[in-house]
Amino acid sequence: MILNWLETYRSRLTDARTALSKIRRGARIFLGSACGEPQLLIKTLIDVADNLADTEIIHFLDVGIASYTDEKFNQNFRHNALFIGSSTRNAIKEGRADYTPIFLSEIPLLILRGSMHIDVALITVSPPDKNGYVSLGISVDIGKTAAEVAEYVVAEVNPNMPRTLGDSFLHVSEIDAFVESDIPLLEFEQKAPGNIAETIGEHIADLIENESTIQMGVGRLPSSVLPYLINKRDLGIHTEAFTDSIIDLIEADVITCKKKTLHPGKIISSFCMGTRRLYDYVDNNPLFEFRPCRYVNDPYVIAQNDKMISINSALTVDLTGQVCSDSLGFLFYSGIGGQVDFVRGSSMSKRGKSIMVLPSTTDDGKNSRIVPFHYPGSGVVVTRGDIHYVVTEYGVAYVHGKSIRERAMALINIAHPKFREELLEAAKKQGYVYKDQILPVVLYPKEYETYWIDGKNSRVFFRPVKSTDERAIQEMIYDLPDQDIYTRFFQNLKSFSHKIAMPLAAIDYNDKMAIAAVTGKEEPESREQIVAVGRYIRDPHTNFAEVAFTTHQDWQNRGIGTFLLQYLVRIAKEKNIKGFTADVLARNTPMMKVFSKVGHPLKTHLEYGVYEIEIPFLEAEEKEEY
Repeated sequence: MILNWLETYRSRLTDARTALSKIRRGARIFLGSACGEPQLLIKTLIDVADNLADTEIIHFLDVGIASYTDEKFNQNFRHNALFIGSSTRNAIKEGRADYTPIFLSEIPLLILRGSMHIDVALITVSPPDKNGYVSLGISVDIGKTAAEVAEYVVAEVNPNMPRTLGDSFLHVSEIDAFVESDIPLLEFEQKAPGNIAETIGEHIADLIENESTIQMGVGRLPSSVLPYLINKRDLGIHTEAFTDSIIDLIEADVITCKKKTLHPGKIISSFCMGTRRLYDYVDNNPLFEFRPCRYVNDPYVIAQNDKMISINSALTVDLTGQVCSDSLGFLFYSGIGGQVDFVRGSSMSKRGKSIMVLPSTTDDGKNSRIVPFHYPGSGVVVTRGDIHYVVTEYGVAYVHGKSIRERAMALINIAHPKFREELLEAAKKQGYVYKDQILPVVLYPKEYETYWIDGKNSRVFFRPVKSTDERAIQEMIYDLPDQDIYTRFFQNLKSFSHKIAMPLAAIDYNDKMAIAAVTGKEEPESREQIVAVGRYIRDPHTNFAEVAFTTHQDWQNRGIGTFLLQYLVRIAKEKNIKGFTADVLARNTPMMKVFSKVGHPLKTHLEYGVYEIEIPFLEAEEKEEY
């Protein structure tokens, strides 16, 4: 058996020129992807270009070492990009090369069905093992499928290629020619995230629960989340690609894959890009299983991972939630890749989440990436029906299942502040939002978010009210018994309309502050519910603030009102407010008990069945100092 494969290998071992001399003119050639590119074979292909004509080069994610898109090779090669790299972008723009937009999961189907017939596959593999199997190493993705169906397969055998495990092997009998090379593999070093990417990473980390399985695209923004996952437990990985950045989390026992519902104990991927450290790490490492993207990127396979989280980049997102991620106007910039595969797979997953990330502006800060509408020529990759979460450095917008008005408001609230008024005016003009809609004049104060355990041992999330909370506030009010409505508002409200609710939601976080008690925070935001709100409004003449509270009947007598009051006192002191005032019906005994626990002396005056309460902060502090 050993002699048989050795004889086959030796009989097919040749030099690069001889191996490529069998390629006919007009052939379609598939090249191995990303850092697994067959460098010697590609270089030799360029050297023998004069012997070729109208040769179509199929490539997914080239990293820019080849010159076959140079204008001088127009008669020899025609590049067809399945994902656009920096070296081919200009040729496609000028019409000298092609771009085929397609989901990564469906590229192998094109090949298998013959719609994209492959004449020649040029791949890089590890040296054969004792049983005569070579591994496609760090680039299994489309390469394995192409090699299985191509009429002629040439493998560049490189000892620097790690032997990765999984569905990554070909027997030497399946390969027509071998060319040996010891060229160091191409390396990819992820640029360090800047401040914006780091902030986005923090926001993403807040959305990821323990025992989640993660997919992240290659790039600074998707990868920015990894340092902020250090306190998570038993995370898993199912992703088309990964970089060095996951190694530290594996060694910190954060990524264990123990709780995965599909392939427990295994990192499932299609290819990786990184440094020699990563390539040595995956070599013969049973933690990793590399499989073709027809499996890894299959949405139905992805969905079998419970708590599946997909994290991908967008170029722009419009106010209706349409995502453009492959083009800038008429300029094709990158490609669809596996983004939609994982958006749909994570959406179908039990407790899954799909997350799109983008900075709020272009690099020069001159244009918003949250846009009223996409520019002519821009392609919608993720539809407004698919999108779930959008994250910028200014926060998180959950838009799935939301109306156009709700999602427009959510997206405007995470846009860069200098573009928010412009976006709001566009939304009004386009009929997306109320004509009288207003926005907060300052940024959302995330520092006032906190958790607290109530009297029944329930974990409650407290955060400042957002302008997007208008409907949630209305729902809480409409769910109150008539008696509670009268106790809170001193009248029997028949309607709690937009005109009443909007000013309660669109606050300035300074003179007007409101803190909401929210349940369902651990779930997708569609299941969030506001169960209590405490607010104050500062009187500029006295520098006292009138304070008021509303609590859902199911959450009363659990200490929430007491917590809200004490929390608002702390915030008000930071804002240099002198104290609180309040009007409380004399019969509202529970609310009077809440005020009695404030920790500051009360001044009360009873008139017409209403207690007028004053709580001075500074006086209390002066007495404590004395």
